[in-house]
Amino acid sequence: MKTEEFDKAFDDGSDITLYLDLNKARRIKQQHKRVNVDFPVWMIDSLDKEATRLGVSRQSVIKVWLGERLQQQKA
Repeated sequence: MKTEEFDKAFDDGSDITLYLDLNKARRIKQQHKRVNVDFPVWMIDSLDKEATRLGVSRQSVIKVWLGERLQQQKA
């Protein structure tokens, strides 16, 4: 795929992950720290349903949603 085609697919909102080598992807300068959080069962069930719908892990849903909320708070 040519660069222009890739850019257009991205701009159009198409799924471009097929064209990426995610095995080599890294987030530079982002340290991780493990935390434990207790959630009510109904919340876990809702998170799991959303994760299944999106085809991602529960942890991914939590990270994205928290990240979005934190970005909103900055604005």
